[in-house]
Amino acid sequence: MLHKKNILLIICGLVIALSACGFKPLYVERKADDKWYYQGEFDTSITEEMAKIAVSPISDRIGQMIRNDLLDSFTPKGEPSTPSYRLVVDNIKKQVVQQALRNDITATRERVRYTVNYRLYDVKTGKQLVSGNSLAFVGYDILANPYSTTFAQKKVEQNAAKMLSDDISLRIGAYFHTVITQEKK
Repeated sequence: MLHKKNILLIICGLVIALSACGFKPLYVERKADDKWYYQGEFDTSITEEMAKIAVSPISDRIGQMIRNDLLDSFTPKGEPSTPSYRLVVDNIKKQVVQQALRNDITATRERVRYTVNYRLYDVKTGKQLVSGNSLAFVGYDILANPYSTTFAQKKVEQNAAKMLSDDISLRIGAYFHTVITQEKK
């Protein structure tokens, strides 16, 4: 059994190891090499670029949830009046696989796989800047109470939408990080 003191030492060791590995935030750049992130001013050019993204409407309920999560991620202060970029998310596919079969061959669990395609365009040129696929694996138990199963299905759909939007947001953030870093060199 680990004592509180040993757990604290392990946590401190992990924090020191993480700080020594060269961890840098994706969405924030230092303005000067001699300043640490928590002391100096931050260059927020990546988040400013991401705030210029207009997210096109997406069909289906899960598409609406993905769009809302993307808007919260890209433009928390509201959609841009004159966007520089347009994000299109489409081709949402849902694949359900039944698992854990009972003796009467009814499932007690379902695994759901969602996939989406996304493309980021420059509004002025119409040029495609980034494209890719994102996927989320989620699952839920099929319970005796139909209401509980329906609630679990809806919760899984919300979780999948959040996972997909976070993945898309991270990939687009990485794109802007690469572009802005190259422009500064």
